[in-house]
Amino acid sequence: MIIFALALPLFAEPANAQQIGERRTLLELLFGTPKRTTPPPTVPTRKKPKVTKTVKKAPQSATSASSKPATPPPVAKLENARKILVVGDFIANGLSEGLEEAFAASPGVVVVGRGNGSSGLVRDDYYNWPVELPVILDEVKPELVVVEIGANDRQQITTSAGKEDFRTENWIKEYETRIATFAKLITSRGLPLLWVGVPPFRPQNMTSDALMLNGIYQKTVAQHGGEFIDIWDGFVDADGRFVITGSDINGQQVRLRSTDGINLTAAGKRKLAFYVEKSARRHLGEMASPDLLQLDAGTLPALNSLPPSQMENVVSTPPINLSDPDLDGATQLLGDRPLPAAAIPSPRDMLVGNGRLPSPPPGRVDDFRILHTGSTKK
Repeated sequence: MIIFALALPLFAEPANAQQIGERRTLLELLFGTPKRTTPPPTVPTRKKPKVTKTVKKAPQSATSASSKPATPPPVAKLENARKILVVGDFIANGLSEGLEEAFAASPGVVVVGRGNGSSGLVRDDYYNWPVELPVILDEVKPELVVVEIGANDRQQITTSAGKEDFRTENWIKEYETRIATFAKLITSRGLPLLWVGVPPFRPQNMTSDALMLNGIYQKTVAQHGGEFIDIWDGFVDADGRFVITGSDINGQQVRLRSTDGINLTAAGKRKLAFYVEKSARRHLGEMASPDLLQLDAGTLPALNSLPPSQMENVVSTPPINLSDPDLDGATQLLGDRPLPAAAIPSPRDMLVGNGRLPSPPPGRVDDFRILHTGSTKK
């Protein structure tokens, strides 16, 4: 203990040289304070200001700006193109637009729409179709007539006996007479008549009336040489109920009717024309083909002929008859020589010459000698 006390001043002396207030541990008092390196003073660094880079956007192309593909330019129609005349009410106006799209790529077909939106066969005081239709036929000179009418005819009809209410027996008789008169104006000229049925509507009473009118059209038009086209199933669901959205001509679900449940959208007009298109193409024949061209000086292909200076180098070859023996350098046709005689007569020769075939080899399925000479063992 005395030695430890005497040693304390020896170790305490260098501790006085240290800064006052710095505390040391027992190990530092016994063995000394290790050298400590003072870290360099930290210099505050300035934060670099953030530089916002403006990225220039590439100009948006026409295809990316709109997902809808560009509409191809319309095909130029031929001078002798066949005309499809569409007459009727506001549904007929939409049908003519759909047919124009259907035959847009056919240069031999032109669709002419002459519908009157508020017209019908009942109010002849507003628009008299029996008077106006012959004038339109003389002006357009169509190859085919398409009729879509009846959506405005759900009202009283005026006859010689007075006014008749809708759906009554007298109303139906008068209406059938007017349909027959309308159809005869077309079929009497030898023109094909396509009478399109009325589509269903959202109001239940209108749908019920449309069903009745379609029944009258189908019966009366067929009696006067026309063709009735039923489009009902294209605008109802599997249960026969009216639908706003349904399948288009490509099978995709689209909106077919407008919000009011009466008018047609663009897809609905095209679908309505889809039912008429097949019958129309049958009547128009090759004129409805999209590959139809009119050959003239501008559409004829270029004729590549040799210049007169090179005509002398052309080697002309006379025609060769396929039955000519000299075709392959020989003097005889193949098979002209008789076949060499066989050393052993063939079964055919034996059958023709002797009237019998050679005996079959033993054991073959047609060797029946075992049945006569052999015996069965028990």
